[in-house]
Amino acid sequence: MTTQENTEKSVSLNTDTSGGAPFGAQFKNLNWKRIIFMMLGVSLFTIVYYSPPFPDAVDPMGKSFELSREAKGGLAIFLLAGVWWVFEVVPIGVTSLTIGVLQTLFLVRPAKEAFGDFMSPSVMFIFASVVIGQVFTKTGLTKRLAYRMLSIVGERTSMIYLGCFIVTAALTHIMAHTAVAATMYPLLLTIYSMYDRDNQKTKFGMGLFMGMAFVAGAGSIVTLLGAARGAVAIGFFKDIVGVNISFFQLTYYMFPVGWLMTFILWGFFMLLCRPEKDTIPGLREKAQDLASRQGPMTRNEIVAGLIIFGCISIMSLQSFIPALGVINKAGIILTSTILFYVLNILNIDDLEEMPWNIVLLFAGAMSIGFCLWETGAANWLAVHWLTMFQNAHWFVFVMSIAFFVMIMTNFIMNVAAIAISLPVALVIAPYLGVAPDVILFSSLVVAGMPFLLLVGAAPNAIAYDSKQFTTGQFFLYGIPASIILMIIVGLSVYVLWPLMGMPVTVSG
Repeated sequence: MTTQENTEKSVSLNTDTSGGAPFGAQFKNLNWKRIIFMMLGVSLFTIVYYSPPFPDAVDPMGKSFELSREAKGGLAIFLLAGVWWVFEVVPIGVTSLTIGVLQTLFLVRPAKEAFGDFMSPSVMFIFASVVIGQVFTKTGLTKRLAYRMLSIVGERTSMIYLGCFIVTAALTHIMAHTAVAATMYPLLLTIYSMYDRDNQKTKFGMGLFMGMAFVAGAGSIVTLLGAARGAVAIGFFKDIVGVNISFFQLTYYMFPVGWLMTFILWGFFMLLCRPEKDTIPGLREKAQDLASRQGPMTRNEIVAGLIIFGCISIMSLQSFIPALGVINKAGIILTSTILFYVLNILNIDDLEEMPWNIVLLFAGAMSIGFCLWETGAANWLAVHWLTMFQNAHWFVFVMSIAFFVMIMTNFIMNVAAIAISLPVALVIAPYLGVAPDVILFSSLVVAGMPFLLLVGAAPNAIAYDSKQFTTGQFFLYGIPASIILMIIVGLSVYVLWPLMGMPVTVSG
């Protein structure tokens, strides 16, 4: 072999054929943080899945809850997904696919069930909500609303924060918070484009979009129309306790808590995400000028508005008209998607521009949620956690339930988080002199505000699409926000709700 051939062979062994960079340089440029957290997720999965059987959980009535092999596998997948989602070691939609794949490969659940959840009604509801956001943007309704809002709130960025948060919270009183987030998202994009024309990451952008997600949760607890969790939990409560909570009774107790959290979150983001600019000079006049240039509403704006308003009205009336209550919300809102394409408001290009990463994120969240529920892993966790507090002071016990629901609702469906904790809590409650009402309401408050993970609620994922924050940043900001939430729940349980007449304790 000639000297030249030896040299060429040496070079070929130390270079990347795709880019030509030396192998040593490729090694140094590896993203070690990504690799460490990826392996952390895999390690947690391996340790839990292959560990010896865990002890049964036993409730106060003596009933045992076994952690089966499938349930242990569900917990293992749950831990891997949590680490990968928080640190975004791969695209969040790919982590969701991993959830389905692991359930299938390790025989935790059949493939039909594991992947069938990817097309559950809740996922389809989120898909249709995102489509509504697309329509608002394409037809010009978003700009029309944004310019009108800016002409009212003015040039101060603090007031823009407040105006956007108040509108978001108010809308969740009459429509699902997912649909509200999908409606507000393009509006916020328009507002933000007038703050930073390059659409770079800023503190104002982070606070605007993340704040919208947080406030959508705060507002959604006030009425039964903000999310399905309220109606389901009340029905569940009636079956166990035999007491019916009315629409207006729920609003009476939740209204001060939801709006207190809304204004606290405004202060929270003003403190941690204080805008780089105090004002945007000339914004009011510019918004008014742009609004006047738009002219009258177009045919597509009017038709789109009527379709959206019609769907929202039907979903809102479901709580009052039993005949409508039997229709799944996903079927109603997907009707709007079909009509948008039938009437040529949207086309194939719009379908291809859908943020499928976000849709897959929630598909995976539904899959792991059903996995923990159906395998019994969620019940095992709930019983283990709550029985630790069966001899505690009544206030500590109530807060322990709220804390458990808050953590679980960041990973699984909030309805499921309530459903797995309420039965155990309501069995223990009489022994501690705790009234069932306070357990229900405190659980509903925290179930509406998952501030830690994107998968906790659709508004979180919709806000993430703005690219103004990472999953890690969302988690870090969510920690102090969750602490504040627990403090507000504690004040409500101990001071506010008793003053309003809610039974908190019962005599032995």
